[in-house]
Parts: sequence; structure tokens; C-alpha cells
Amino acid sequence: MRRRVGRPATPVLSREIIARAALGLIDDAGAEGFSLAALAQRLGVRPSSFYNHVTGKDDILAAVRELVSDSIDASMFSRLPWDEAMVQWAHGYRAAFAAHPPAISLLATLPITGALRTLRMYEQVVVGLERGGWPAEMIIPVMVSVESFILGSALDMVAPPDMFDSGPLAAEAPSFAATVRARDDAAAARRCPPADLSFEVGLGAIVDGLRRVLPTLTG
Repeated sequence: MRRRVGRPATPVLSREIIARAALGLIDDAGAEGFSLAALAQRLGVRPSSFYNHVTGKDDILAAVRELVSDSIDASMFSRLPWDEAMVQWAHGYRAAFAAHPPAISLLATLPITGALRTLRMYEQVVVGLERGGWPAEMIIPVMVSVESFILGSALDMVAPPDMFDSGPLAAEAPSFAATVRARDDAAAARRCPPADLSFEVGLGAIVDGLRRVLPTLTG
């Protein structure tokens, strides 16, 4: 008797397939909607099927972190001065997380263990800062301070555009309302979202401050 050819009874899984489904679930349902049960339902499998490919929820989130960080280019740290590289890296990092804002609250507090590709990205940043003369004990603080700003800026990118609209209360805070309008006018003139203005001001201030700090640590 000829064997029937068709779909397997159980969907084919891999760590990559699980991670992509998990990222999609987080995008759709938010951090609070992510669970192994919900992920299993999304993939049409039993939760126990995951354990042939991952060790558990933390391993799945590590794989999700890799997917997000795969789009963050850090190669410029090998060819540019550390400050120029930092600016380019920050732009790519912000864009990567702005594409998946619900993942920020999950990944920002999860240890990096298991996310090999993310570790390799960080390794490029660290080596670039070392080459730029940063003392070893300050490299992680520098990287984390920039990273914290980036993640906040990524959330600002997806915040409602009327976050600072004071509406009928504008007369109670006229200076505030006027500066919000001025910000919006400036963004419109530059043909960019208001969040981009905030990001550029903040990133410039941080990098400029780091340039000033470095000689005091190495002199």
C-alpha cells in the first residue's frame, strides 16, 4: 500500500520557529499575554513539544532576544572611532526595538544567558570601546547608560502623537503648550517625527558627555 503524502500530524518545530512565533505573540498580545500555553496554541502544538528544542520559557525569550538583536549592526565599532560608532549603533538599536516595543519590558530585565548572537553583538561594542581607550571597569556602565536611553527612546517612537497635547487645559500651562507646538513645528519643518528630535538631542548630549568624561578617566 502506498504511503500517503501530506502534512505531518504535528507541526515541525525548531528553536527558530518557536522564537519567531513567540515574538509574534509578544507583538500581538504584549508582554502580559505571553505564556507557553498561548505560544503552544499559536503554533498548534502541546507545550511539552517545546522541550525537544528549548529548555523552557527563558530559553525561548533568549531566542527572541537574538531575533531582535539580529537587526542591530555593531560592525562599525571595528572601523570607526568609538563615538561615531556609538551614534550609528544607537540608531540601529532604537529601530530594532521600536519594531517590537512590547518585547522591551520582557527583555530589558532578562539575563542575557543563552542569547549567543546577542552576546556577539555586544562583544563588538565592547571591543570597540576598549580600542577607543575606555577603562575596562567603565565599558559596561557606558554601554548600559546608552542602552537605557535607547530603549526609552524606542518606546517614545511608538507613543501616541498627542502625548503632550494639553487640550482644553492649555491655558493653565501656556508655556508648556507653546513649546509643544514649537516642537511639532520644528519636526514638521524637518519632516521627521517629534520623537526623532528628542532622540537626537539626547543621544548627542550623552555622547558629547562621554567624550568629556573619557580623558578624566585615562589622564
